[in-house]
Amino acid sequence: MSAVSMLKKAAALAGLVAAAEGLGTVYFYRRTMLRSNAKPERSAKMSGIDWSRYFPLMKENQEWLLAQPHEEVDLCSEDGLRLHGYYFPGPGNKVAICFHGYTSSGMGEYPSLARFFLSRGFGVLIVDQRAHGKSEGQYVGFGCKDRLDAMQWIRWTVDKVGEDAQILLHGGSMGGSTVCMVSGLDLPPQVKGIVSDSAFTSPKEVFTHVLHTMYHLPAFPIIPLSDRINKHLAGYGLDECNAAREVRKAKVPMLFIHGSKDSFVPSWMCDEIYENCAAPKTRMIVEGAGHVESYYKNTQDYQAALDKFMGGIIV
Repeated sequence: MSAVSMLKKAAALAGLVAAAEGLGTVYFYRRTMLRSNAKPERSAKMSGIDWSRYFPLMKENQEWLLAQPHEEVDLCSEDGLRLHGYYFPGPGNKVAICFHGYTSSGMGEYPSLARFFLSRGFGVLIVDQRAHGKSEGQYVGFGCKDRLDAMQWIRWTVDKVGEDAQILLHGGSMGGSTVCMVSGLDLPPQVKGIVSDSAFTSPKEVFTHVLHTMYHLPAFPIIPLSDRINKHLAGYGLDECNAAREVRKAKVPMLFIHGSKDSFVPSWMCDEIYENCAAPKTRMIVEGAGHVESYYKNTQDYQAALDKFMGGIIV
């Protein structure tokens, strides 16, 4: 075989490899970042948890919650999306703002914790993050865009409750990353504390983990190519906002919760965020709990940790 023929075959092979990598990247990106393709059933399966055992309690709490006085709220994001939430007023000036996880929704994820917060005299604002629930958006924000939306919800709460509002932020999974990322912004004094449950450090790192452990694929070239696509389409890079970096600027007290058997977002991410946090901080690892399962796996200790944390920051 001549050198020219060998070069042509090598070039053809390289072209096929590049095309396959490009198609693989597009498939992964569309499957992960586009609202229309991000399916809750797939996320539940990847978490490795049999959520059906908790469904009766979840349904009971959701029915109870929807029977309480509430209003549906809409506001506009800084980039023009209509964002939706559910507000359950409390008897005073305390409000918990709750941010759900990837492929979930506010009312799908938070009725149980909302019932707990209401029992402690809090009002509750349950948010549908962008590209989820009744909120608009084509591309998932993965905390980076959602942190700016969170600031809008905080301002709405202060306007609603008054300047003496005492606000607690609570987030699970992607919502946990959202509240970590918002901790690095210039929060109003009404925000008294932040609870982050099962947060990932950044989209880049959690995608890399998922590719390695669940798809058995290398991060290169899928992650760098996806990063470029996302910057162009969604307006942010996959490591542009990293929870472990943002909490270095945190000033309000933070409570970090994570399950010891979380295979979706490994607990080392919680450790990294915790170690980087500059604010007063507390950490609770729930033994045997999977991804965002801690509240149901050990409700008593979870509630006790919340009571202790809230008792130290809110009057």
